[in-house]
Amino acid sequence: MFTRRDLLESTGTTLAGAALASLLGTSPLRAAEPAFLPQINPARPYAARPPQQFAAAKNVIVIFCAGAVSQLETWDYKPELIEWDGKPLPGGPAVTFQGPAGNLARPQYAFRQHGQTGKWVSDLIPHLAELTDDFAFVHSLTSKSNTHGPAENFLSTGSVLDGFPSLGAWVTYALGSESENLPAYVAIPDPRGVPQNGSNNWGPGFLPAAFQGTTLSSKEPVRHLTAAGVGPEADQAARALLSRMNARHRDLHPGDAKLAARIASYELAARMQLSVPAITDLSTEPAHILKQYGADDPENADKAAFAKNCILARRLIEQGVRFVQLFNGAYASAGKLNWDGHSALKDQYDVHAAILDQPAAALIRDLKQRGLLEETLVVWCTEFGRMPFFQKGAQGRDHNPDGFTCWLTGAGVKPGVSHGRTDDLGVKAVDQIHPLYDFNATILHLLGFDHERLAIEHNGIQRRLTNVEGHVIRELLA
Repeated sequence: MFTRRDLLESTGTTLAGAALASLLGTSPLRAAEPAFLPQINPARPYAARPPQQFAAAKNVIVIFCAGAVSQLETWDYKPELIEWDGKPLPGGPAVTFQGPAGNLARPQYAFRQHGQTGKWVSDLIPHLAELTDDFAFVHSLTSKSNTHGPAENFLSTGSVLDGFPSLGAWVTYALGSESENLPAYVAIPDPRGVPQNGSNNWGPGFLPAAFQGTTLSSKEPVRHLTAAGVGPEADQAARALLSRMNARHRDLHPGDAKLAARIASYELAARMQLSVPAITDLSTEPAHILKQYGADDPENADKAAFAKNCILARRLIEQGVRFVQLFNGAYASAGKLNWDGHSALKDQYDVHAAILDQPAAALIRDLKQRGLLEETLVVWCTEFGRMPFFQKGAQGRDHNPDGFTCWLTGAGVKPGVSHGRTDDLGVKAVDQIHPLYDFNATILHLLGFDHERLAIEHNGIQRRLTNVEGHVIRELLA
């Protein structure tokens, strides 16, 4: 017989099961969707692959300003800071990365409204300011580190530690490239040198080595690309023979994926002997393009060299390169070679902005004029921001990982957006706060990937660019 006790026990079990199912439905402990693993042919690791879902963007250019650009001198207008100029920070003295804080300091450049949105932007960057109607700003980003090296890692790889794959490596691992004769991923260092964490910013981490960024620039093309002491005919004959021998060896070892990948790498290098010199030869560019970018500036060699790198970035995208990382600023040297403005911020920023502003703005205009911006995502970023006060005894600002600005423009981006907010003095983000995980999740989304599923197993752990965090910033999407 079915007794009352049986009824109570059965009902209790059913209710407990329903409650558990409801909890797991909203809990991070629930079974995750399976990881998305790209199907990669070892013999053609750079072949184009379809995205996981709809992709608004096909290619990416990242303009990475090394040294931590002050949001208060560029994109994040704080009129209250003008009123508080020369006064101590409310709440008492603060000790930051390099020591005690001095008094609050007004923005070192005037701000003006621009475009139909009326966006307030600094006079430091007049050329980029003219384009702000096309940008989607995030004014409330945060980083996990206030130290340049780990913060560069966090921005580029999603981890403050070394050894993790860069954003460009994840993208080319997932999508490959549409170029047969050029690397899928190119990192273009600043003409003045590499950023503080160097190749960590474009490294493959624990992804296959094929997806590491290749460094080249208009100033320094790929090294060791030309066969020394060998004429073109002999070199061509040698490469043809090597290709036949490699094919025979590959046929004898059909299951050896590492061998196939190594041969593919050598064959790409051979094709690059012809393609790289052609694409880095800017003498074919019209005079008006060189002038538009500032590449013909006779008075500022660093600006002209950076402008040529910007032209090179556009040419690489035109040829189907998937991911281009364009650096502005080199290793620290007390802010002389990058944006690390501790001692004399205005004097230093006058130098760096003159290098960045016209070439970067010209790159965006050129992409738009050629129709490339419709399929290319352009990212402007820096590793963290700056404090609203000067350092004690100096005329510069200390590091601020608690609230800073980056922006997106191009394919899939909603133009004219200013999302998130720092407090009235710019000390920290207070509204719509986004760790850099969210910024990277949004970039992957625009390229057609769920950041929670683009993963690879490493040492028994499913690793991804956004760790176990991150949300797409949907307010930035068109």
